[in-house]
Amino acid sequence: MRELADAYWTDIEPGRVTVAVPVGALEQHGPHLPLDTDTRIAAAVAAALPETVLAPPLPYGASGEHEGFAGTVSIGAEVTKALIVEYGRSVCRWAKRVVFVNGHGGNAYPLIEAVSLLRYEGRDAAWLPCAVPASDAHAGVTETSLMLHLAPGTVDMARAAVGATESIGALMPRLREAGIVSVSANGVLGDPTEATAELGARLFASLVERARAQVARWEPGTEGRLR
Repeated sequence: MRELADAYWTDIEPGRVTVAVPVGALEQHGPHLPLDTDTRIAAAVAAALPETVLAPPLPYGASGEHEGFAGTVSIGAEVTKALIVEYGRSVCRWAKRVVFVNGHGGNAYPLIEAVSLLRYEGRDAAWLPCAVPASDAHAGVTETSLMLHLAPGTVDMARAAVGATESIGALMPRLREAGIVSVSANGVLGDPTEATAELGARLFASLVERARAQVARWEPGTEGRLR
């Protein structure tokens, strides 16, 4: 048994499986990437984790900063937190433990709150981010390269264009006040025009290597994030 959705309940031995749950978002990713980019990346990383049962993705999250763009659907931080809490409570009735594999930065705070509560309640829950060190912030070369590797048919490089290239620290005050549309007309934070599938393959291999090591160690920190 590898995928939870395809399993029969009699295939599952209670108290023995680790469930990997991709957590994504449905939000704009510039004019060249699909709305489910974060979900696709999280699902691919989760699928590469050995000795886990892969759950169907949770495809919505806290994406309020993107709501200035058509297509974005945000369920907000509080609902995202509640969803993770109730999911964790339910799955831990029969699973040994659960790891939430997060593809969207806006989900980090709800995950910290939810997983911390689950652990306080005695459930062996944890989370990990699909984060590339020193990457650009959104729909730039990093995510575009990953998608060229994972799902090239969904990427329209003819539409790729430079967005806001200031540091995220410099952009954050305006972004918090009025969302990404206030700092980038096309929704991009970075420059996707130099993205390649080859770079995406290297970045994905690094993401998977780090995630596999984190799950193998299973050392949740104070915020429930695997170290």
